[in-house]
Amino acid sequence: MSPRRAASAAASPSIRVRPRRELRRDRRRRSHACWDHLIAAPLWPLHGANLGTLLRTCDAVGACMAVPRFGWVTEALRRGDTLRRPVCVHWVNDPLGWLERQRDRGSQVIGVELADEAVRLGDLPAARARTVAVLGHERDGIAPEALDLLDLAVEIPMVGTGHSLNVAVAGSLVLYKLAGLL
Repeated sequence: MSPRRAASAAASPSIRVRPRRELRRDRRRRSHACWDHLIAAPLWPLHGANLGTLLRTCDAVGACMAVPRFGWVTEALRRGDTLRRPVCVHWVNDPLGWLERQRDRGSQVIGVELADEAVRLGDLPAARARTVAVLGHERDGIAPEALDLLDLAVEIPMVGTGHSLNVAVAGSLVLYKLAGLL
């Protein structure tokens, strides 16, 4: 045991760090073909690093990811996938058409956006049905023509000077809440 961990254990003997073997045993047994219950949809991405980080979150919460078929997105996902095993990715050619089809299929479409009618993240309930979490462009947000396709907008409260969080952080917070893990 490292000196730091030993000191920490001595200071608070009631905290036990779970070994990797135990963590693996308690989690799902194998990868999925497609959970298809919760989908992160960064349909207007700007930075590839955010996509790789969000892909890792999708694995952690049991979500799939829908991304546009831009040439650079494939490489961004490959570089960002530190798990080195397949994570469910849906390729989208037409973001607006795809969102319309998701609604027609009965999915709840939630946008992470600063809007007058937005629900605060803390008040967002866990997803009980197929849900698509739409994430906008890092600078411009969700495309204006897509706003009418949202069933609900969720806002992440901030007290700092920034206007918003990057797509990876915002998406991760919303996905954990929708997955019922927060």
